[in-house]
Amino acid sequence: MLPAIYKIAPSSLWGEAERAGRFTGAPVDHADGYIHFSTAEQARETAAKHFAGQPDLLLVAVDPEALGPALKWEPSRGGALFPHLYGELPLSAVIWTKPLPLGADGLHVFPEALR
Repeated sequence: MLPAIYKIAPSSLWGEAERAGRFTGAPVDHADGYIHFSTAEQARETAAKHFAGQPDLLLVAVDPEALGPALKWEPSRGGALFPHLYGELPLSAVIWTKPLPLGADGLHVFPEALR
């Protein structure tokens, strides 16, 4: 089994996805044409770069094998490979969701599994 990949999402947006039974992406995903994910190693940098200081976020762990060929590993500007999903995220592929609160230092506090 491949390691999980992660989506950082505002709680309100994820709540909409749960009510709809599917996640079609955040505004940045719609603009880019795919849903952005990070590996465990990339998640902290993603949070710091794209979600700095934002409260009320969730970290969503996803089984990459459940996404099939719509999941592509593509290089970022820096050359690192990031997982991108070309299509909707079926909620059946979600392993868990956990809060991603801000710590006293202003950085997001990641769950034990990613420390």
